[in-house]
Amino acid sequence: MDIAFFETWRPRALAILRIVTGFLLIPHGTAKLFGVPHQQMFDGLQLFSLMGLAGVIEVFLGALFLIGLFTRPVAFVLCGFMAAAYFMAHGSQGNVLLPMLNQGELAVLYCFVFLYFVFAGAGAWSVDALRHRTGAARFAQTSH
Repeated sequence: MDIAFFETWRPRALAILRIVTGFLLIPHGTAKLFGVPHQQMFDGLQLFSLMGLAGVIEVFLGALFLIGLFTRPVAFVLCGFMAAAYFMAHGSQGNVLLPMLNQGELAVLYCFVFLYFVFAGAGAWSVDALRHRTGAARFAQTSH
């Protein structure tokens, strides 16, 4: 098995996971804030409520996460957000240690995916990677 192949594609696979995760998170917020896609449970949702704040976090931080800008701090906030969402919305329904029984599996999975990105970073194809590359190039130019 050629390990070089996997090492070459590891940052790209990480980027794909980041992009898809951000893409899947954003509609949770747009459903709350803009009614798209329509979810009846969010009809009449007030922006200045806990669910309204959740929508803002999902849209704004989801977009930052998708493009890979400030990935580690954004992932840290989103990890905590998903942990809070789980314990407030799902764990409070009982069976806190069995997310399958309280429909909290997605919140738990998001939480741990975001936790991984806190330590792994954005991967390839991110604004963070571009910023790091241009910053390193500027540092190399000024150090000579």
